[in-house]
Amino acid sequence: MTKLDLHAALKKYFGFSQFKGLQEQVINSILSKENTFVIMPTGGGKSLCYQLPALVQDGTAIVVSPLIALMKNQVDALRGISTEHGIAHVLNSSLNKTQVNQVMQDISNGITKLLYVAPESLTKEEYVDFLKDQNISFVAIDEAHCISEWGHDFRPEYRNLKNIIKKIDDVPIIGLTATATPKVQEDILKNLGMSDAKTFKASFNRANLFYEVRPKTKDVQKDIIKFVRKYVGKSGIVYCLSRKMVEEIAQILQVNGIKAIPYHAGLDAKTRAKHQDMFLMEDADVVVATIAFGMGIDKPDVRFVIHHDIPKSLESYYQETGRAGRDGGEGYCLAFYSYKDIEKLEKFLSGKPVAEQEIGHALLQEVVSYAETSMSRRKFLLHYFGEEFDEVNGEGADMDDNVRNPKTKKEAKNDVKTLLEVIRDTNQEYKSKEIVNTIIGRENALLKSRKTDQQPFFGVGKDKDGNHWMALIRQVLVAGYISKEIEQYGVLKVTKKGFDFIKNPGSFLMTEDHVYASEDDATVITNDKGSGAAVDEQLMSMLKDLRRSVGKKKGVPPFAVFQDPSLEDMTLKYPTTLEELGNVHGVGDGKAKKYGQAFVDVIARYVEENDIIKPEDLVVKSAGLNSALKLFVIQNTDKKIPLEDIAKSKGLKMEELIKEMERIVYMGTKLNIDYSLEDLLDEDQQEEIYEYFMEAENDRIQEALDEFDGDYDEEELRLMRIKFISQVAN
Repeated sequence: MTKLDLHAALKKYFGFSQFKGLQEQVINSILSKENTFVIMPTGGGKSLCYQLPALVQDGTAIVVSPLIALMKNQVDALRGISTEHGIAHVLNSSLNKTQVNQVMQDISNGITKLLYVAPESLTKEEYVDFLKDQNISFVAIDEAHCISEWGHDFRPEYRNLKNIIKKIDDVPIIGLTATATPKVQEDILKNLGMSDAKTFKASFNRANLFYEVRPKTKDVQKDIIKFVRKYVGKSGIVYCLSRKMVEEIAQILQVNGIKAIPYHAGLDAKTRAKHQDMFLMEDADVVVATIAFGMGIDKPDVRFVIHHDIPKSLESYYQETGRAGRDGGEGYCLAFYSYKDIEKLEKFLSGKPVAEQEIGHALLQEVVSYAETSMSRRKFLLHYFGEEFDEVNGEGADMDDNVRNPKTKKEAKNDVKTLLEVIRDTNQEYKSKEIVNTIIGRENALLKSRKTDQQPFFGVGKDKDGNHWMALIRQVLVAGYISKEIEQYGVLKVTKKGFDFIKNPGSFLMTEDHVYASEDDATVITNDKGSGAAVDEQLMSMLKDLRRSVGKKKGVPPFAVFQDPSLEDMTLKYPTTLEELGNVHGVGDGKAKKYGQAFVDVIARYVEENDIIKPEDLVVKSAGLNSALKLFVIQNTDKKIPLEDIAKSKGLKMEELIKEMERIVYMGTKLNIDYSLEDLLDEDQQEEIYEYFMEAENDRIQEALDEFDGDYDEEELRLMRIKFISQVAN
């Protein structure tokens, strides 16, 4: 087909006057009957690469796709560009016998140009026997990363595709994916038996996307509402890992006047389809979803993607953030990160086969590296996908939080040399964790078995902590001095560039990594780019002094009056009445009445003296769900119902119930849980913990655990803290 004909076909079927990126080269490869492999980021126009050659060739192209929603979407679009309804069909479990017969008839009559099938449908013998006798132009395998265990969406049924295609016909194969690391690319080509494939790889750089990672605090829902309110009337997606969280966030957004809908696999098919259409037709602005949503949803004007929970792999993250700004316009990608979420994901892995666990852990470590790094996030992401990026002149170079708020850099030439030498001298057979343990001199079974602990370099860098060395490994990896072995995933090797550095060390400026507080100790974000406002240090200092004197007067520790996050929120909102104080993080009516007057008086004076213009009050309404739960907990503890029974009756884990009780007492309401504590701790033990909190500078559980050094567990200390706050603060 000539270039002219191809452009005419593009105009005729799709209305475009020119191809995008690599599309034309890919289409020519398919038309030349060559096996073809396409790696093209979300929004790059992958589907056109197989749709156009199918439309201009004789026969039917088979498109293997993992999602019914994706197939339906594309079939509807193709039917819209042709007078023949049968130009495209789906063949999957959703069809009845009559519909299946109609599909077969249209294929036999040469009407159908594209047949979309799920991999499971291709295993049915009746379908394979039928397709054997038809004129098949080629087979396209969409979302080809599903074939690899290292891909973010592994599906075992994809593994058998090569054998099935052979049974049908010896036709060219085109594999397509939007995310593939070098390891996954190798897997795809091997499993599809197409090592001879022509590979086309587009740049993974989406220059219009802005990447930000924020620490996930107790205020994460409030942060999401604040963020979404800036995008009134615009489309966005909020991803959560659990169905329960999807429902909760959708509800709280709705209560706060945002047109949001939930989407997850627990909803029936009819509701899912309805919600998807509401989002596409703009009857809803925000969809709150598990990862079940989005593959192949071609909505070009999604303006933001929020991750309430950090995903299981960087491929997932890249794929999901890639749903923003597909029209080339603004796309803001905000992820909330807490290491506790990683620990939860690691727990999910523990029941899986060992090989799967290893892969899962390796992928999670990459996510941690990305979230905690202070270098250019774009450079980090692109390096992960095997692409180099110039962080000074590259397109979109300043589009992430780390580049906008650079952290200080320090010379680390000697540390880099030490690191490279230790990797070399341990025979390049260790993963990051073992290298760090060797450098800081921390023994473990593996290092002992290989006698590494007896080497002269063992402990050579113990003057710095493990986090420093782990951060350095990440930065040296991206700089190209070391690489991760593909076959033994995660094993570090020194590259030629690294060996040159050992011989002739040059300057290496290392960026300090972020330190993200654990959820228990988390406070409101205070960097000015992060939350849109910075803490007023002068007022903060005045409020801390006032808190100290109020605490003294009442005979309670300062934290029992108001916690730090509450004071920080006061410096952002400047409440000057008790009613406004009720909108501050962690302040309920009870707290406001008991301690608030002195605080609002000081703030009112400060606002007047400094001519401060108060921000619009952000009143985040809580979903009725929480107030109903609060009432339930108060009533049942009054009736002295065992805490385990209260948790069970609401489908909560004990940890979740304790969190809810903490929320209640910190907002200023008393709870009497003496009856429960009597079963756990005797009078002397209770007194010892009570005294500790009375004299402590803060109420952090980790510090209490350290102080008692194993005498009490976390649950006992948290329950005693609830009793303490109830009695002295409320």
